[in-house]
Amino acid sequence: MTVSSSFEFEYRGSELIFGRGCTEKLETILADRNIKDALIVCGSNVGANEVVMAPLRRNLGDRLVEVFDETTPEKDVETVYDGIEAMEAVNPDALIAVGGGSSLDIARQMSVFAAAGRSLSDIRRAAREGTLKPPEPDIAPTPIVVVPTTFAGADLSSGGSVTVLEAEESPTGQPIRTGGSVRPIAMIYDPDLFETTPMRALAGSAMNGFDKGLETIYSRHATPITDATAMRGLQLLRKSLPGLDGDNPTAMEQAVIGIILVQFERRGSIIHAIGHGFARRYPVQQGIVHAIVAPHVLRYLFRNVDGRRRQLAQAFDVDEDVPDNEVSAAIVDEVVAVRDGLAVPTRLRDVDGIDERELETVAEFALEDALMSQAPAGLKPTVEDVESILREAW
Repeated sequence: MTVSSSFEFEYRGSELIFGRGCTEKLETILADRNIKDALIVCGSNVGANEVVMAPLRRNLGDRLVEVFDETTPEKDVETVYDGIEAMEAVNPDALIAVGGGSSLDIARQMSVFAAAGRSLSDIRRAAREGTLKPPEPDIAPTPIVVVPTTFAGADLSSGGSVTVLEAEESPTGQPIRTGGSVRPIAMIYDPDLFETTPMRALAGSAMNGFDKGLETIYSRHATPITDATAMRGLQLLRKSLPGLDGDNPTAMEQAVIGIILVQFERRGSIIHAIGHGFARRYPVQQGIVHAIVAPHVLRYLFRNVDGRRRQLAQAFDVDEDVPDNEVSAAIVDEVVAVRDGLAVPTRLRDVDGIDERELETVAEFALEDALMSQAPAGLKPTVEDVESILREAW
């Protein structure tokens, strides 16, 4: 299966650029928008990785004024305000978010919270009082350019969230999160940079992105347009993801294009709601949870509704001229094969920290999640249904 060596595409006002070495476009992107000063936002590992940072510094040149490399997977609001302090010190015209989903989310929230002008103490006080609302900018947010290096799929999104209060600080005993929205002016997809990310991190993020394609197809809000991009994305990911741990540059290129496609007008649903349920309880990478529960969610889906299994069958090249039960079983087998090819955990019990006694609580969180509303038409999950899925995955 061949893929384009490079391409550019406009998506919802953002410039999407793909290709090896395409970070060289950064200078033009900023110059065309009269952006003179840029601040890189990333984690400490990315900040210390010269294979990633050297081309960014080279292509940004004098426009790079500082690097803020303090993002973490926890996405604490304190990190956002530390980043805002870094912004205030150099007054950048743009933020360049580099790395995984947490860095991309933190950069977005730095931009939005800085424009809203509220203090950290005000934000935390509102969270304790139950009056916390998403930030409402008083001025235009600082423009964002995203340069993803994992497959989490946070790049085409305009949103994201940060944790304001941890469960032990919260009056409800649950983490309190909020976040604003700002669409990036450009998204840079350079397979060279993805190849610098350790396979362990890529594997978990890959299932997070892969499941976006699955859920977009079986969502009640699917359309022929979203079917087309999700199916093509899944076809690419199905073939490429299991080959990422080898010396195969084409596999990486296919995987990056696949992850772009499954994000196009994506529709999250049950798998992502369950991932969010675990995230409210544990500091676990959501892609790992997705990898474990996806086959069990699909079995639950196919037991109760059609789940658009024939459309999913096309995405996985499954023979459609067989009975429904054989089609659904073959789809699950294909998903398991992708998951197992990434060498990620296959049981919840293998994930450090998860307590079997809290599966009902996680199921309750998942059922409350907004993405559950995008479950297939005719499916009405209950807490007992979700808990049963989790126990099958245990």
